[in-house]
Order: sequence, then C-alpha cells, then structure tokens
Amino acid sequence: MAQLEYKELLDAGVHFGHLTRKWDPRMAPYIFMEKNGIHILDLNKTLGCLDEACNAIKGIVRSGRKVMFVATKKQAQEIVTEEARRLKMPYVTDRWLGGMLTNFATVRKSIKKMSTIEKMLKDEVTVKALAKRERLMMTRDKDKMERVLGGITDLTRLPAALFVVDVKREHIAVAEATRLGIPVFAMCDTNSNPDLVEFPIPSNDDAYKSIALITLAIGKAIEEGLMERKQDKDDARVAEEEEAKRLVDQEAAIEAAKVAAKYEKEAEQE
Repeated sequence: MAQLEYKELLDAGVHFGHLTRKWDPRMAPYIFMEKNGIHILDLNKTLGCLDEACNAIKGIVRSGRKVMFVATKKQAQEIVTEEARRLKMPYVTDRWLGGMLTNFATVRKSIKKMSTIEKMLKDEVTVKALAKRERLMMTRDKDKMERVLGGITDLTRLPAALFVVDVKREHIAVAEATRLGIPVFAMCDTNSNPDLVEFPIPSNDDAYKSIALITLAIGKAIEEGLMERKQDKDDARVAEEEEAKRLVDQEAAIEAAKVAAKYEKEAEQE
C-alpha cells in the first residue's frame, strides 16, 4: 500500500484541529500542541492510525464483505459519493435514517418500494394510465427515497464495517454500528471522542482537502483488497483446474495400467 507522506498531510491541513475550548479531553493522546488558540494534531499519530486502519479495512474487503461510507456534511458529500461509487461500495451522504442498520429489514422494504416505483414510471402504459397528480407524487416519492437510499440499493445484507467522516455528526450511525458489533473507521477531529470507534484516524474533518486525502487513502486500501480478492479467486480457480487435470491424468494412468495388466494376463494364458 502506498504510504501517505508527512508533507501531503501538512499541505492538506490534516493537522488543524478545533478551538481549544471545544476540545474533547479523550483526544489528548493525539494532540501535538496548541497554537493561537487552536489544537494541532500529531501527524505521526495520524500516519500510524491511518496505516493500521488501511490494513484492517483491506483485510475486510479481501474476505468479500462490504464497507459502508457515511458522510452527510456538505464538504464531504461529493468526494465520498464519488469514491464509494468507484469502488461499488454502499454509501450514505444525504442523511442517516434512524434504524438504517438496526432495523435493516424495514429499510430493505423501502428500497424494494423505490424499485417498484421506478419500474412503474419506466412503463409507458402505466404512466399514461396515471393521473398527472398521481404521477407527480410518485416521482417526488421516488426522488426523495433515491436521495436517501440511492447509495444502498445494492446492499443485501449488513455491511462489515463503516467509514465515517465526523464522529460527532454521525453519532447515530456510530451508535447503531457499535450495537451490532460492526467496526467503525472514522476521521476524528479534536472535538470528537475516539473511544467510540475501533479505528480512529486523528484528522481535520472539516476541510475538503483533508477529507479528500483520508478518504482516497481508505479507498486505495479497499481497491487493493478487491484486487487481492480477485487474485485469490484466480489462484483458487487455477488450483482447481490443476487438481481436476491431475485427477483425470491419474484415472487415465489407472485405466492404462488395467489394460496393460489385461494384455499381460492374456499373453500368459496363450
């Protein structure tokens, strides 16, 4: 995995925390100093935590499971949506519906309803049969559900992990994941509680550049995990083919030995 450089983190402003009066004392181990009333994060700790998080998330993806991206703050929505779509991972960037994980069966029903409405609106015969008001209401319902649930339409079971931007803002998502035993990878600013998540990444969760840098690093780890999984599948297929070929050759050798033994016996009898 390509390591991020210390300078890259500096240039992106990853080290800038919140005002000292807004800090959470539990972030103290990750804070380097105070400057002009602002806490400065220790980037050595950030690099260490990010490396640990990337290795863990790569292992999760390599096992064939999904990682859900959660980032509803405005400056994070675009970059997180793009990265999640590129990796074909589920994401939530509009708003977190309460019970999205703990009441997943009901959420799946809403997704099914959205798919049904989409099919109806694509069917010209059905659309023509609807009154203008009904069609307008259905379109609005579909747009609303697509905005909230569009990123998880392909999610058939609970994700194996969450990647969260801003622990404080996404506290409901973090609480649901904790309740279900789902590990959380999260960007933690100086006003966050890192004890709420399994893999805190001390970093500025407000600046676009900082969010983009950390998100892309996590995305790179996921991409590597997907590539390793594909390689594992290819290796397993080659091994199966070789084993099948070996068995065929073995059976052919046994048959040849039987035929040879038969001819030898007939020759002896003559």
